[in-house]
Amino acid sequence: MRPNSQDSPFIAALVMCFVVLLPAPAQVFADTVGWFDEEAAVDISRAPSIRISLGEQRAYFYMGGELVGISRVSSGRAGYRTPKGSYRVRGKKLRHRSTLYGSYVDRNTHRVVRADVDTRKHRRPPGTYYRGAKMDYFIRFNGGIGLHASGDVPNYPASHGCVRMPRHMAQKFFRYAPVGTPVIVTD
Repeated sequence: MRPNSQDSPFIAALVMCFVVLLPAPAQVFADTVGWFDEEAAVDISRAPSIRISLGEQRAYFYMGGELVGISRVSSGRAGYRTPKGSYRVRGKKLRHRSTLYGSYVDRNTHRVVRADVDTRKHRRPPGTYYRGAKMDYFIRFNGGIGLHASGDVPNYPASHGCVRMPRHMAQKFFRYAPVGTPVIVTD
């Protein structure tokens, strides 16, 4: 509502103050687990894009340049930094498991013998098998790097390079980002 010339100066000033003080949806939801406007995302006439801010530990989903979603993320930690740059979604997999990071599990008891394994560094003990870390709703955008669901999204860099997201947000990004969607990773 904008004041018009027939309103009193007091009401006009009051309305303008109220409008200025209202925070934008991005400001309201940026500190929450996530926000996603599915009604706006359904419009397939507008091109989707994703921006990942490493400094903010947030992923932003756009449709035709309009912000329709924000998610808290956890990117790559020291030694495994998520690479900055411009990419495109190269592939998607609903139920994905890591080929590099996971656990060695006893063949008989199916109990974890060694967790947080890097298959390039840790030899598999006899009597065990490798079980890759779950990376459901995987959106690959740079080699083996992608966005995916995780139960551990601490709002600071903690991954092996991928971008972890809360499960419900990973589902939405997965649903609305087709192969070819631009993905920009910034500071």
